[in-house]
Amino acid sequence: MAERSTWGQGTALDALCLTAEALLANTSETASLALAELVVRRYAELKSVERRDFMMFLLRRLGPSREAVDLAIDRYRQDGSELSLTQLFQAAEPRRQALFRNINSAPGGTWTVLNMRADILDFLDEFPELEPVEADLFHVLSSWFNRGFITLQRINWESPGAVLERLIAYEAVHEIRGWDDLRRRLEADRRCFGFFHPAIPVEPLIFIEVALTQGLAGNIQGVLDGPVRPVDSEPLVDTATFYSITSCQEGLRGIQLGSFLIKQVVHELSAELPSLRLFATLSPVPGFARWLGKARGTGLFTSDEKATFRLLDDPMWYDSAPALDELEPLLLQACAHYLVHIKRGVHPADSVARFHLRNGARLEQIDWLADLSPKGLRESHGIMVNYVYDESQVADNHEGYVHEGRVAHSDAVGGLLTHTSPL
Repeated sequence: MAERSTWGQGTALDALCLTAEALLANTSETASLALAELVVRRYAELKSVERRDFMMFLLRRLGPSREAVDLAIDRYRQDGSELSLTQLFQAAEPRRQALFRNINSAPGGTWTVLNMRADILDFLDEFPELEPVEADLFHVLSSWFNRGFITLQRINWESPGAVLERLIAYEAVHEIRGWDDLRRRLEADRRCFGFFHPAIPVEPLIFIEVALTQGLAGNIQGVLDGPVRPVDSEPLVDTATFYSITSCQEGLRGIQLGSFLIKQVVHELSAELPSLRLFATLSPVPGFARWLGKARGTGLFTSDEKATFRLLDDPMWYDSAPALDELEPLLLQACAHYLVHIKRGVHPADSVARFHLRNGARLEQIDWLADLSPKGLRESHGIMVNYVYDESQVADNHEGYVHEGRVAHSDAVGGLLTHTSPL
């Protein structure tokens, strides 16, 4: 049951709503800045239910004026001029967008608006009527966090401690196991890059971790725990393997920063290390085990295959050589089928596959026992995959994916596709 509204009880919420109204009404630059700072402080003090009710206030009290919109529509219908069309656009803009822009002028304002969108995303399932407010927040954040305003920074051991702390806290793909683990990820044969916004300089928006290797990296244990290798030693490194990409700010969900980050990192590394010939990923397959658990009970697999899959029911199956011998070919084939044929709509069901294939990558290789962490075993039975970014094919792969749902893949992956019909 939803909690009761906190409006009209002389609460911190009431004070914030009054401050927001005053901010919109004020024409003095000095007073507006003071009011914006007050909004930032008061929003930070709200409890969750009060934040929800503030979103309702934004929806019901700070939308566009219906009367002004109707008048603007009448004017446009009468003369159809560019000026009346512009006036219609202005009348239709919700007042809350102006509020967000005003808040952004205060110290901490950008962070506050980011938090507002993160909050409203949490509320949408229960309160879908808040979607117009979420759309307005997405609109203003998309303009503030576009590629022209954010900067790429290399993160190394000399970066500010606050940034390094946030890497540990935010890493979502392969947990950073303390400061020694982080230092290994920033050694000479590793690279880490992030996008930052000048308004929140110690908060990474998204970051990517790279291993410089000789050939494709086939397991994450070697990437995370392998010995440091000087990048100028023979044989020279020829592959940049992106093994983790983490979006840090929930308020930026849906704003496409990942594809820009990969493209710019490829450019930076190509300039720094001319020996690099291959840009690839070592990626998780987070939906594979869940899909396979359901598919084992269907007609996709033979009775003998289903019997082999029952070996997975032993929690220590990966520590048994006979089980590994039986499971390896079948799991690799099943994973290839899952990535190429199992769709959500016209695109792959797997979220990581959707990201890289949309960016124009090719599914290159499926890696056996590549992640033996509890998370890797739970999500994908230890399997990881390599996607390759081949500059000569990226555009064609992207077009084929977007328009046809085509999954670009190597001959090696194609050879695993023994189950050719999707469920």
